Amino acid sequence: MSGTTGSEAYDGDDEHDDHAGQAPGGPHGGGGSGPDHPHRPPRIPTPRTSVEDGGLPLPAVPDREQGEDVRGMRENLQEGLRQDGERLGDLTGTAGPDPSPEPAPELEHPVLTSLLGAWALAACSAEETAAVEAHLGVCGTCADEARRLREAVGLLQRPDSLDLDPGLRTRVLERCLERRPPRIPVPEWALSYDAETARLDALLQDFGDAEWHAPVRLRWFGAEGASNRRTTVAGVIAHLLAVDGLVAAALGLDDPLEEGAAPTPPQERTERYWRNAHFPPTRSVRGPWREQTHALVRTASFTQGTGLLGVSYGGFELPLRDALVDRAFECWVHAEDIADAVDYPYEPPAPRHLHGMIDLAVRMLPGALAQRRQAGLAAPGGDSRHLVAAGRPGRSVRLEIEGRGGGEWLVPLDSPAAVGSAEHQVAHVALDDVEFCRLAAGHVSPREAAAGQVGDQGAIGDVLSAVASLSRL
Repeated sequence: MSGTTGSEAYDGDDEHDDHAGQAPGGPHGGGGSGPDHPHRPPRIPTPRTSVEDGGLPLPAVPDREQGEDVRGMRENLQEGLRQDGERLGDLTGTAGPDPSPEPAPELEHPVLTSLLGAWALAACSAEETAAVEAHLGVCGTCADEARRLREAVGLLQRPDSLDLDPGLRTRVLERCLERRPPRIPVPEWALSYDAETARLDALLQDFGDAEWHAPVRLRWFGAEGASNRRTTVAGVIAHLLAVDGLVAAALGLDDPLEEGAAPTPPQERTERYWRNAHFPPTRSVRGPWREQTHALVRTASFTQGTGLLGVSYGGFELPLRDALVDRAFECWVHAEDIADAVDYPYEPPAPRHLHGMIDLAVRMLPGALAQRRQAGLAAPGGDSRHLVAAGRPGRSVRLEIEGRGGGEWLVPLDSPAAVGSAEHQVAHVALDDVEFCRLAAGHVSPREAAAGQVGDQGAIGDVLSAVASLSRL
């Protein structure tokens, strides 16, 4: 088989077709007619044509001693390979590969240097990339610069999240206020109201009509147990506007209900506001509520000494410093109601503000216990009532609130005027800070709230029920 080509194995006679088809490999094997036949490939592959068969002059062997250029030899070899590829394509019916790829474009050094940044970002064309990479192999300065640029690109593509830290705004403002305090600072007791109204306003900012009319269920505990009322997101803001009007009236600001007589309780004010509206509340209620919150904070800041000014809630009264904490608490609770209605996450208040809300609720517990005792909803005072009459501390329950906004309090059981004493502690109750606030808002029942309890179960039940009775519409 040595030296036998396809043309030598086939003589062009049609009578030999049947015999030619029985080449090694069977009728379906690699046999067939030679290149003169238009339908069959050669039976034996044609050997690669050498440079000598191409009709080109042989390349001259360079004389190293005389320093002859080898470029002519390279060009002759490339031309021979190109012709070999064309012949192979003619034999197989396919175009042969180009054995001589396009050389990289020759660019000047300043141009290549200017392309290093784009090369590091993989933004160069194929020709520019080839030219830059060829240049990096011979220029050490550009190679170092390219390495530094590639490292910088790696830093720009960090897998970490680029979202801003939620506490960044607070830290920046605190730092700014440390360097340059405001001329008229907001009182400490008004900060929680300022923060919670701002958070709720930010939540409402992007609401559309569908969100403003989303149904919301308001929950609280009354004398007869759990109660609820269905309204909309706009109705909740109208409720906050109406009840905040009690504080506005105490500060001499405009009351949205324009009451001339004695203030009415919060629930009656809300029902009256909803009833007197010509249409169900819409997104237009946000403007008056927002302006009212700003006016309350601004007025409280201008009149720093008004913290003890009384704010009437109809059935009871709170000093202004406690009334604004109460309004901050209700703003947060109803903001969570709104967030649940539109399926949006909402975080609890800052720990120091949450602690102030818990402290106010604990200070209101003795009065709530006394009211429940008068209504027959709590056990009467124990045998230690004579200690209270003598000015000595009576029974108490240790209330431990866990969490960043928590602490420990001793709640007197026998009289609102009594002082809690560890000596006469009859029970110990532990709750989470947010869970305690939800109990005070009427969102969970007393049985569901206690995380741990030890001691007099009757006293524990009375305290937890009194916490739930602080809730209202």
